[in-house]
Amino acid sequence: METVVIAGLGLIGGSLARNIQMHKQVHLIGVDQRESTLEYALKHEIIDEASSSFQEAAHKADIIILAAPVSKSVELLQELDNMKLEKDVLVTDVSSVKGPIFQQAASLQSDKVFFVGGHPMAGSHKHGIEASKAHLFENAIYVLTPVQRAKESDIKRVENLLDGTKSTFITLSAEEHDEMTGVVSHFPHLIASALVQQAKKWEAKHSFLPKLAAGGFRDITRIASSNPGMWQDIFFQNKEKMGILLDDWIEEMQAFRKLLAEDQGQQIHTYLEEAKQYRDGLEPRKKGAIPGYYDLYVDITDRPGALQKVLTIVADAGLSIVNIHILELREGLTGVLRLSFSEQKIQLKAKGVLEVFGYEVKIED
Repeated sequence: METVVIAGLGLIGGSLARNIQMHKQVHLIGVDQRESTLEYALKHEIIDEASSSFQEAAHKADIIILAAPVSKSVELLQELDNMKLEKDVLVTDVSSVKGPIFQQAASLQSDKVFFVGGHPMAGSHKHGIEASKAHLFENAIYVLTPVQRAKESDIKRVENLLDGTKSTFITLSAEEHDEMTGVVSHFPHLIASALVQQAKKWEAKHSFLPKLAAGGFRDITRIASSNPGMWQDIFFQNKEKMGILLDDWIEEMQAFRKLLAEDQGQQIHTYLEEAKQYRDGLEPRKKGAIPGYYDLYVDITDRPGALQKVLTIVADAGLSIVNIHILELREGLTGVLRLSFSEQKIQLKAKGVLEVFGYEVKIED
């Protein structure tokens, strides 16, 4: 039986541990500096063995998954390179920035350590092992970035260990990975945080602003609620790409500001239309770099208990709702309730159940 070590039992590491335990016959060792995290993992049978010592666990490992922040994972890989290992060990990671750890992996001196970089492109605005889920990576893109010395068999071992995630594995270079995730994941997080900061400043003038921001604004800035420490590390580790994207964004906004100043209505319409067409052309039913949700729109009437009835029907069916948003509900009129789910299969089950009870339900294409 192989021994798998997961260093870092947060959202990603904990979710991988849950998935591996469910689908593979391995001995799973969890490494974390927080005693409470290790106790939780053992209590809920997420791991078979707990350790606060990476070095001790590494000597037992056949496969190691580095699930710590990027900078810490680089340190652990360096530490591993300096160990006197008795057997070969395959190492992979989950870092959302590949450049720094790829450089460290490419310079490995130990003939016992083989590295295949990895990045499961799914997540949540929640963090910690308590938020971990075995199905977190289902239908997600899982990027692999093998170093030059990695063999095809090493890549297949990583894919085999994680095939229970039901992810789609693709191979990219570290440069390709960091540029693309910078565009569709890292930079959008920065923009979301900047929008929240802007709203916070305007609240000084308009105290009612947070009430208005509870709707669509809250939805488009959801990712700003992610772990600040993790994102600080990501921004610094990918700061070169972030700098380029910031320059691009500033240039884009200056160009748009000029269109406004010059009353270029048709060009603004074209700008918005092109953005709509590109956005509508994206694949909506696959997980990408930013956590996605599956929405259901339910027509409800303005009557006492109307909202509670819908939620009770969904809850009685054993279905979990991620987010609830009343889009429109005026006194005496029919309104629209948006329910968000983490998986398409839950969304479809909820649709079927509500339709049985006579509700008009729609899934947006």
